[in-house]
Amino acid sequence: MSRFNALVRRGVVGFGRFWWDFLVGDTPELFLAVVATIVVVSLISIAGHASAVAVVVLPVMVITALVISVRRATRP
Repeated sequence: MSRFNALVRRGVVGFGRFWWDFLVGDTPELFLAVVATIVVVSLISIAGHASAVAVVVLPVMVITALVISVRRATRP
């Protein structure tokens, strides 16, 4: 039975590592920016049905995250 447990554990760890590498990859700050953007836009949309504000906030947050990421990548 321990051989089965080891096989299952190896599969779960490999699955987790795949998704970590796929979602986070080399730039964890972009992953956090995406999560933060989704949370903020969701909260704005839910609170008071301010969808117009969410439509403006979404591109501003995405552009800000991309500018910060590019600046970090291109600094000497």
